[in-house]
Amino acid sequence: MTSQRKLDHVRIVSEEDVAFQQTGTGLGEYRFLHQALPEIDKGDVNTGLHFFGRALAAPLVIASMTGGAWPTAEINERLAEAAQMCGVAMGVGSQRAALENPALAKTYQVRRVAPHILLFANLGAVQLNYGYGVEQCRRAVEMIEADALILHLNPLQEAVQAHGNTNFGGLLKKIETVCRTLTVPVIAKEVSWGIDEATARRLADAGVSAIDVAGAGGTSWTEVERHRAPSEHLANIAATFQDWGIPTADSILMAQSGAPSLPIIASGGLRSGLDAAKCLALGATLASMAAPYLKPATVSTEAVISKINETIEELRITMFCLGITTLADLRHTPLLKKVATQ
Repeated sequence: MTSQRKLDHVRIVSEEDVAFQQTGTGLGEYRFLHQALPEIDKGDVNTGLHFFGRALAAPLVIASMTGGAWPTAEINERLAEAAQMCGVAMGVGSQRAALENPALAKTYQVRRVAPHILLFANLGAVQLNYGYGVEQCRRAVEMIEADALILHLNPLQEAVQAHGNTNFGGLLKKIETVCRTLTVPVIAKEVSWGIDEATARRLADAGVSAIDVAGAGGTSWTEVERHRAPSEHLANIAATFQDWGIPTADSILMAQSGAPSLPIIASGGLRSGLDAAKCLALGATLASMAAPYLKPATVSTEAVISKINETIEELRITMFCLGITTLADLRHTPLLKKVATQ
């Protein structure tokens, strides 16, 4: 059942219009102040950084997408090969399927083709209320030789699913136990609807090492669930929440305010290196994207590499036209301006 859900998700995201219809990322409300005389050589722009002890050529993450069904193994392998070649990070999809059926572990295991990438394991945080604990988290990390574990938060997705896991009661304490016990960093990540200031503060107090806001404005997972709903009743309910959520730009600012000492990963509707630059200027440390890389991954590793290099070049050109040579100078630059709205 879990494997079929994985296949459904990949098919629906690839073939259907599952974007938010009215709620945007909020990034369109910001513009950079172009510098006609940047006073730098574009060749001096450096997009590199270190994160969780790994060197990255650019502040990009191939966001958690898939795994857990055999047709998805090739997708993960192509994404990982591209991440290795381009020097960016990568997360795998939820590993619950492989914990239920160890034969599926190979659909997530990419170290053979990507020995040096920053790699994130992934489990649904709510599973901590359904029999999972530190041991399952450790197994997920060891399964793929990950550098960190994502615990994803998806209450709305679970609520609109048939037989979703909706017991989120007392979950924070269990997240804290994982954070205090696991030997790798833990990232708290929403999946489509953003993280507010108070939640970011509680997660920081619980000991997470980073927060991925995964705000509204890109792929709407209520729309994905609407397309796979087994009844009109559930489809109608999912449709009601089509534009629920905190826009990505707002969520970056909220999460920073709530957890000022933690690195923020920006995701949710990012489609270009310019989007990534805006997120970094708002204060994020990394920018994470899924949709732009999924379709190329169904074609070839080379197609993914081409798309990643396109993203990095867009980021590099943005920095050049701002007269900025380092990511440290890009973060919180005064050259990002909010556009007045009517």
